[in-house]
Amino acid sequence: MPLASLKSWTEFDDPKLKYFSGTLQYTREIDLDSARLAGGLRLWLDLGEVHELAKVELNGQKLGILWKPPWRVDLTGAARPGKNTLVVRVTNFWPNRIIGDQFLPADQRMTQTNIRKLTRRTPLMVSGLLGPVQLVTTAENAIIF
Repeated sequence: MPLASLKSWTEFDDPKLKYFSGTLQYTREIDLDSARLAGGLRLWLDLGEVHELAKVELNGQKLGILWKPPWRVDLTGAARPGKNTLVVRVTNFWPNRIIGDQFLPADQRMTQTNIRKLTRRTPLMVSGLLGPVQLVTTAENAIIF
């Protein structure tokens, strides 16, 4: 399902997304001008805010796993002038699924656990890619962290 904006999965009305635990994929086509990829420049992807883990891929090239701020990765080696396909896979923690299961009959629950601290009243954990997502061009020797 295409998203109109980046927000926590817990803000969606659909319980399948609101209580989701696992990995969701964000895909975006980006058009890059050759000036952004000129010699002496580096192209960075800054994901803004992520909950909890992100795997980044550009044009089929795996660029790493981000698990803490700053949520940035160097795209320079994988980027090319023109159309580029960016894939970001975000994984959250599992409490939201356990909490969501508390609203279902026992035979429809997705989890079976002895964790009893998570109830219907437990606040959901912010999840997903919140952004803002930005492309940042720097001089090759610039320090952006």
